[in-house]
Amino acid sequence: MVRAREASALLSRLRPIILPKAYPMKTKILLGAALVAFASQAGAADLASKKKAAAPAPAPYFLFADTTISYRFETRAKEPGVSNPVQKNVVSLTHFDVTKWGTNFVNIDVLKSNNADVANNSSAGAVEAYGLYRGTVSGNYLAGKKAFAFGPVKDVSLAFGGDINNKNTQFNPQKRLVVGGVQVDFDVPGVLNVALLAGKEWNHCGIDAACVGAGKTTDPSFNTNAHIEVNYMQPLAFTGMPLKFSGFTNFVTPKGKDGSNTQTKLEILSDNRLTLDFGKVVGYQANKVDTFVGYRYWMNKFGNPSKNTNGGGTIENQIYVGLAYHL
Repeated sequence: MVRAREASALLSRLRPIILPKAYPMKTKILLGAALVAFASQAGAADLASKKKAAAPAPAPYFLFADTTISYRFETRAKEPGVSNPVQKNVVSLTHFDVTKWGTNFVNIDVLKSNNADVANNSSAGAVEAYGLYRGTVSGNYLAGKKAFAFGPVKDVSLAFGGDINNKNTQFNPQKRLVVGGVQVDFDVPGVLNVALLAGKEWNHCGIDAACVGAGKTTDPSFNTNAHIEVNYMQPLAFTGMPLKFSGFTNFVTPKGKDGSNTQTKLEILSDNRLTLDFGKVVGYQANKVDTFVGYRYWMNKFGNPSKNTNGGGTIENQIYVGLAYHL
């Protein structure tokens, strides 16, 4: 304690000056006590200063966070009941973050169709808003140790979330979905996780001719069913380019009958894209501007069986292109 030693040395030097033999004993005692108090205070201040300097900086709340705004052009989207392929312009806002306790993923799409998929009482293309949230709470965090890290598994988390959409077609879908279950994260380069979820969906059918009558309803409440959601991302460093392959594949088991009293079928959606860090390639800034090309396969879209859907539109098989900007 530097300050304490300095104060002690100063006390030794000053003692002959401020405590000469000629001073009365009472005065010597008072002055000595004052010097001792000064030395003690200096030592305490020095110790507090050292403790403060040695205290570690608090860990940041977000271990990773990324928010992007993106645009993509879909060439041959499909819609149940619509016979022709649909072109769509899609603007998305996407956020993903990792904290010490888990993850959050939010995606909001605004989709504008061409006139192959028209709005209600209009010849213009329909507009849809679709929002999705998925969150996890880490099992390792809850256990306070790596209790759920074993073999190829690095964590098992509680998983939860929901979907919501509205679209201004005659059918007027209003999807409301909640899901919950567990997610298994694998210890691999990049990302690989599998979520095993139970889901409950509510929706709306605005076409009276299809959804009004015996056994039918305009506001179907579907059975609780199983959802398997697989997410993956792998950097492709071996190419020598800032490329990555990413995507998801979802399996949604049948959820009972829809508003028209038709039994739903197993739904499979696989969406995969190859992304190039364009900003890095042109020397602008890494992890700022991406371009991508994607491929989507969607079987029994929204659970609709193709043979029972007038006009088809339940199997989507298309390529799309787009770009993204990281905020």
